[in-house]
Amino acid sequence: MKNIFIKTALLAIFTVAGFKTYAQSFKAGPVPDRIILTWSDNPARTQSVTWRTDTTVKQGFGQILIENSSPKLEKPESKEYAATLSSLSGKEYEKANYHSVTFKDLKPNQVYTYRVGDGNIWSEWFQFKTAPAKSEAFSFIYLGDAQNDIRSKWSRVIRRAFATHGDARFIVHAGDLINRSNNDNEWGEWHFGGGFINGMIPSIPSSGNHEYFRDEQRTLTLDPHWKAQYTLPENGPEGLKESVYYIDYANVRIISLNSQMIVLDSASLKIQARWLEDVLKNNPQKWTMITYHHPIYSTAKGRDNKEFREVFKPLFEKYHVDLLMQGHDHTYSRGQNLPTGVSGKVGGPMYVVSVAGPKMYKIDVEPHWMDVFAEDTQLFQIISIDGDTLNYHAYKASGDIFDSFKLIKKTINKAAEIIDLKK
Repeated sequence: MKNIFIKTALLAIFTVAGFKTYAQSFKAGPVPDRIILTWSDNPARTQSVTWRTDTTVKQGFGQILIENSSPKLEKPESKEYAATLSSLSGKEYEKANYHSVTFKDLKPNQVYTYRVGDGNIWSEWFQFKTAPAKSEAFSFIYLGDAQNDIRSKWSRVIRRAFATHGDARFIVHAGDLINRSNNDNEWGEWHFGGGFINGMIPSIPSSGNHEYFRDEQRTLTLDPHWKAQYTLPENGPEGLKESVYYIDYANVRIISLNSQMIVLDSASLKIQARWLEDVLKNNPQKWTMITYHHPIYSTAKGRDNKEFREVFKPLFEKYHVDLLMQGHDHTYSRGQNLPTGVSGKVGGPMYVVSVAGPKMYKIDVEPHWMDVFAEDTQLFQIISIDGDTLNYHAYKASGDIFDSFKLIKKTINKAAEIIDLKK
């Protein structure tokens, strides 16, 4: 009887064509779940963490201390922060509470341990490492769309990425993290796939078209889960805060654009272009990378984001953006799209489109801008920065390297030389 009760509590039962199928329940409870690190301020001095509980939990706390390998972690050794509380509910899912804490006055390049809870029920203790105060070598993970069959088929990709480089300092998600906006079960699958990784390695997410829906007034609306579950910088333009933002990590400026609003709203296109130019113009960092969802150069047949490209590509080139991390087209491709006769070693930014989930498209039959491309392949990318050198490796879900190149930064005008390791 005990086993039957446990199965009933954990699994929802559906009948399809006479067969019983089981789906995991992602209902909130009193124990903190969906624990995820993001940044809302300086990564060297702060760390934000967000988590979920059911509505019986009215308060939240985060406890933190420098990791010294001692089991003595609770108060008074740890410092306690009170969480801010927000609630989220929808037509198809129950109301839940989200809690957010930003740990402050941290030491750079330091390992910390933390936990979250309500004062009685706590999560396990997690570790994270703050950013260095000055330039030093580090790596991060970049993932394209998760979107479909997240629990079943995407989970192994983010976990293989973690197994390949567990010391990655953050994870970039280039949009379409889920398939149906405001679907709590799909967000449950996404958090399940990342699991404890999300509680150890901060995420830098960009919103895609599948994070949007139209409300009853037909207004394009970002999934309310976004602001509830992510605590992100509010340095973007009004009306787009936490979906348009930038983060400075060591000697890199990483910028997130909201390409869904760019391609569907001409006013937003202009607002983001003005904001981006100001952020690029006043950029003290050596390396500049931008992530967004819709590719400047499409790879899938029948797609083209012409207005986006015409407005933003000149900015990318003028300010020597090094790397564009894109999704949406459910293929892999990368290239610089330099004019005919121009050397491929020095020039414009490197454009990459990648896909981590199982949904796949066909490559355009005329891959005019792509130096390397692939179909029907789930991938993850590890990008390493060491002074004037950027090393890029794209891995298949199997862990085998599929693509790689190196960028060498030129100090004269911030442009980079490419060394294509596939050629």
